[in-house]
Amino acid sequence: MEQKVKRQDGTMSRILLDLPELAEMNRIIAECLSTPNRMMNDIVTRYLKVKGKQIRPVLVILSAKMFGKVSDKVLYAGAALEMLHNATLIHDDIVDETSLRRGEPTINASMGNHIAVLVGDFFVSNALAAGIRTGNIDVVSALSALGCELSLGEIDQICNVRDHHYDEESYISMIRQKTASLFMTCVRMGAQVAGASAREAEPVVRFAELLGLCFQIKDDIFDYYPNPQIGKPTGNDLREGKVTLPLIHALAVAPAEESLRMKALIESGDLNQDNIQTLIDFAKCYGGIDYSFERMRSMQREAYAVIDSCPDSESKRDFKEIFEFIISRDK
Repeated sequence: MEQKVKRQDGTMSRILLDLPELAEMNRIIAECLSTPNRMMNDIVTRYLKVKGKQIRPVLVILSAKMFGKVSDKVLYAGAALEMLHNATLIHDDIVDETSLRRGEPTINASMGNHIAVLVGDFFVSNALAAGIRTGNIDVVSALSALGCELSLGEIDQICNVRDHHYDEESYISMIRQKTASLFMTCVRMGAQVAGASAREAEPVVRFAELLGLCFQIKDDIFDYYPNPQIGKPTGNDLREGKVTLPLIHALAVAPAEESLRMKALIESGDLNQDNIQTLIDFAKCYGGIDYSFERMRSMQREAYAVIDSCPDSESKRDFKEIFEFIISRDK
């Protein structure tokens, strides 16, 4: 069963070592966020010390390399996207009342919601400022459009919870907005700043869309298993009323009576740990996890076929390795 496969971060480590431009991008981010305000500076410095996988800035760099070179404009575009991404994480932690991220206390948990909102806003403002540094109005427009798309994706998720949408189409549409849109903007912006036309970038943008969908599906699968490395408790999504692909599939294929009973449990609200475990066991029993992996593998095959239309390059190889890493990662 594929969900038991474990994979170390060797793939990402190798790619990161092959991208010295990423260190310069991180320097630009730190420089952009530097401020004489001591409290803000301390919070930002602590936050930046604990980095995630940095897949999104890597996508910007790889896309630029595929179509041209990694210029200072590309680095500022990537820095802008990474700051905007982190702003959304900071704000998400407030909305979801998350206490841990990347194994460390969130800003809202350690400093309170008021300060966390301001820090998130600070990241957004500096993301736009970095976009302006590219001298490309299309970059600034893309950042603005992305901010709207990410916000609407989160609103869609709230509506799905409130209106009890249990269909796969609504789920895919929602994660396309809240997650895949950022992946798509990363490769589109890297390609565009490097000189590619919209048509030339189309295969890579579609690849990134499928990659982003798989990233979110795999992230959602983690909620069905205990894993302290991830930095959030098992069943957190279910506790918030979020019904993700494994449970959506189980509700669709289970006998009607049992499916109705599970829906009633979800809609009762205020689930306790026993309720959450019941829903997790139900999703696993009716093949929700295996189905989710099958969907990811199907998307991966399509993504590889799409990107194979591009000329051979190291970037293409790295794009494929990142896709495999996303599906196989254990955190």
